[in-house]
Amino acid sequence: MNAGGHDEQVRIRCVIMRGGTSKALFLRSADLLSDPALRDQQILALFGSPDPRQIDGLGGADILTSKLAIIAPSSRPDADVDYTFAQVSVSEPVVSYDMNCGNISAAVGAYAVQEGFVPARQPLTTVRIHNTNTRKVLLAHVPVEAGGPRVEGDCVVEGVPGSGAEILLDYRQTAGGATGRLLPTGRVRDKLEIPELGKELDISVVDVGNLCVFFAAAAAGLTGAEGPASLSAEHVAQVDAVRARTAAWLGLRTDGLTPIPVAVAPPTPYPRFADGEVVPESAIDLVARVVGGRPPMLHKAFPGTAGVCTGVAARIRGTVVHAVVRPETGQEAVRIGHPSGVFPVRSRVVEDEGDFQVDRAAYSRTARRLMEGEAFIRRAALARPRAAAGAARAS
Repeated sequence: MNAGGHDEQVRIRCVIMRGGTSKALFLRSADLLSDPALRDQQILALFGSPDPRQIDGLGGADILTSKLAIIAPSSRPDADVDYTFAQVSVSEPVVSYDMNCGNISAAVGAYAVQEGFVPARQPLTTVRIHNTNTRKVLLAHVPVEAGGPRVEGDCVVEGVPGSGAEILLDYRQTAGGATGRLLPTGRVRDKLEIPELGKELDISVVDVGNLCVFFAAAAAGLTGAEGPASLSAEHVAQVDAVRARTAAWLGLRTDGLTPIPVAVAPPTPYPRFADGEVVPESAIDLVARVVGGRPPMLHKAFPGTAGVCTGVAARIRGTVVHAVVRPETGQEAVRIGHPSGVFPVRSRVVEDEGDFQVDRAAYSRTARRLMEGEAFIRRAALARPRAAAGAARAS
């Protein structure tokens, strides 16, 4: 097949997979250019970024569908596969590597079985995933049948139509991935001046799954039940300021995606994003909203890794999250109310004289392969200067 006159386009093998409420392109590391700057130009060209419609590429023109998983054989003996997550900006020439995506992590488990990184074992294959962004290993328990991942099942993920086979993700070993500590400041709660809000804010910084900063929605003039269309640009900017100010306070870069800012509030009813159906107060233990991306915006669905962090923070006495969550009733799951519905996170924390250890941090997702084949990239795009490409790359 002629990809373009005079070899004007280059081919690259890719797979598109849905994982939970997100969708990503999957590429083998060996198929990408080795030079980091040229690799980012290659990725931007493949996605069609920057462009609000990503019309000349494979991106989905949304923060939840402009994602990339780079896969390679494991570089460490305690894992089966290396997985690098990249968030590809829709509107800016930026590829960010400073966080993991919990939804796409589910698809990595299925992909690893399909691509032969691990032998398929019925009825359940455990895939040890080394996430290079956080340098931690997470476990994906993938249901297998007839030599490959099952697709059909009765697991429902709100924000995804229908149901599918349940993939259980275990994040117990990921505490301290970004900072080295579950509680990076050594405290369950801190006060931080946020000039953009004109006040000092109570925050809790927790690092498991992904580094997050939690604050009470009411303290930022929010209810915590906002939908994507109801959060003003001013509020988005203020929430993003919480992220940037916390990053600077922690000694981290301020132009990245972490710490993920999470506004939390006690349970309250709200309409689901997709269909307007009301999520009742009785179905959830708290409401939470995440603002992120480039440019920052309210997520339509809750990021999986932020969900893990929220579930764990809810079990730690004294945190901002613990203060708003419904009193524990002995149930294993913390039910997070987010714009697309309810996200249950199975969490358990053990406290020993003020020291907290994560004993359980897991949630369920579904995933499936949507497409596989060859994509075409304009050769000229690889030579076009893109000064901002890779600006948010993690060190």
